[in-house]
Amino acid sequence: MSITATEFKANLSKYLMMAGTEDIFITQYGKVVAKLTNPFQSRVETAESLFGILPQTTTLEEARAERFNEA
Repeated sequence: MSITATEFKANLSKYLMMAGTEDIFITQYGKVVAKLTNPFQSRVETAESLFGILPQTTTLEEARAERFNEA
C-alpha cells in the first residue's frame, strides 16, 4: 500500500495496525520516503522486496549521490 505523508500523519494508528500485515510505503511529493513494515518480517523477504527499485543502469555512486542530494 502507498500513502502520502499527510495521510499517514492524519491516520497514524490505523497505519500502525495495518503494518502488521502489509508493507506501507509513505510518499512525499510523489517519491517514496519511508517504508513501514512488520519488525518480525524475515530479512530475506525485506531484501527481496527492494529488488527492482532502482533501474539496472544505476550505479552505486549515482544512488548514493541521489540519496544525499534529497536529504
